[in-house]
Amino acid sequence: MIKVLYDNRQDVLEITAHMEEAIKKALEAVLNREGLEGDFEVSVSFVTNEEIKELNREYRNVDSETDVLSFPMNEEFEGVNILGDIVISTQKIIEQAEEFDHSREREMIYLTVHSMLHLLGYDHMVEDEKSLMRAKEKEIMKELNIFK
Repeated sequence: MIKVLYDNRQDVLEITAHMEEAIKKALEAVLNREGLEGDFEVSVSFVTNEEIKELNREYRNVDSETDVLSFPMNEEFEGVNILGDIVISTQKIIEQAEEFDHSREREMIYLTVHSMLHLLGYDHMVEDEKSLMRAKEKEIMKELNIFK
């Protein structure tokens, strides 16, 4: 089971109950694909490009906007594995959905799956790791029936 804590700090994109449920379902799909069982918690924050740029500069020393940031914790508290925080730029959801000609929901779910894999220790800094991570993303998106 996963508990998702939502923090909406933007007003660019309306975050609906349907979107929150789709995110939770995507997070559960990642856990299932990885064969993980137990109680988990993840925080998902929705922010502007301006805020994500500040976070990117502060935590990664990269002075530019990005679509999503992952802050792994992997701490256990009272039997719950707190995986960490996912921070998504809603402006990037809109921009990238248009750029790649797919729905905003598809972009939001892709960023969620991508970031959740980061929380679980996957990375894409070297080619082998990137190939593995991309393959997992594709499998999970296919499992969720999200293509466009």
